[in-house]
Amino acid sequence: MRLSEINPESLSRKQLTRLIFGGIHDDGKNGDCIFVFGGKTSHRVLKAAQLFKNKRAPYILLSGGSSRWDHPKPEAEWMKEHLMAFDIPEACILTECEAANTTENVIGSMMVLQKKFSLHRIKRLLLVSSPYHMRRCELTCRTYMPDWIQYSLCPDNRPYGQSYNWWKAEKERQRVLKEATSLVKYVREGILMDCE
Repeated sequence: MRLSEINPESLSRKQLTRLIFGGIHDDGKNGDCIFVFGGKTSHRVLKAAQLFKNKRAPYILLSGGSSRWDHPKPEAEWMKEHLMAFDIPEACILTECEAANTTENVIGSMMVLQKKFSLHRIKRLLLVSSPYHMRRCELTCRTYMPDWIQYSLCPDNRPYGQSYNWWKAEKERQRVLKEATSLVKYVREGILMDCE
């Protein structure tokens, strides 16, 4: 069944788990850059730092301009400060500070990547976000990025909101349901590519 044909409200827990988390795992491959989607959580920062220190990629690109009242800085700048606290060299950190959503993360980051590397030289990006957001990150990259770029999916290691426990906390359950609804909506609107 294609994503555009799914009714998220009719899916069982097992089906929701497959839709949101199925096939989302780190393949262990190295890349040209670690691409971290916006979010002010230490989980994403820690994951990016681990990937960098394991020499999986020589650069980290942080994308996110949204700011909340309790964190006036753009998400990318907030994450940069936290990465530098993990002794990641500032010269290895790229930022995109305008994006307000996942599509803008990808589109805005393409210009940063073009200026730093030239897009035609990029072969693989390591995508980092929360586990429930990874499917949307992958589909957005496949929709808007050049088709020769490959992706390694590297969800953060938070203790909650994983494929094996998302339904155990009401907040995480709501996030997964909302994400499933959003995926289908964005595909139907043509924002994301449709897929099986």
